[in-house]
Amino acid sequence: MTTLAEMPLNQVVQIEAIQLNSELKRHMQDLGMTVGTKVAVVNHSGDNSIVLLHNTRVALDESLLMNILVKEITEDQQAWSSLDQLAIGEEGQIVNVHGSGAVKRRLMDMGLTKGTKVKVVKLAPLGDPMEIRVRGYELSLRKSESEMVVVAKEAE
Repeated sequence: MTTLAEMPLNQVVQIEAIQLNSELKRHMQDLGMTVGTKVAVVNHSGDNSIVLLHNTRVALDESLLMNILVKEITEDQQAWSSLDQLAIGEEGQIVNVHGSGAVKRRLMDMGLTKGTKVKVVKLAPLGDPMEIRVRGYELSLRKSESEMVVVAKEAE
């Protein structure tokens, strides 16, 4: 079996088993990390990783990740990434909008909400800003803003 620590970034997997003591296991369940849950590791930093879980980010230690057994999802081979990682012409469906306060509200006011399809139309030479098509209109976003939008890439 594969552990969550061995998974590449942004690959959506399903939890098969959690092999922790009862106290830690209960804490993980309180966070929503249960058998059958879909998760994705979105960042590694030293011994810690950021895991996307139910549209929230949770920081977990490497020792915890080694005790979470996962399996790949075969019926849904979509990979999650931030909007700034899409190339020109690529499409995706918004999974979540991170950020807080005014920034998140502004992005959502522009139509970037969960379930919305987006397409990258143009990129500036250094990738900032980028132009996307969302809900039938063109929208320019800074790289810092597009990093906060998590998308599931559409199958080609």
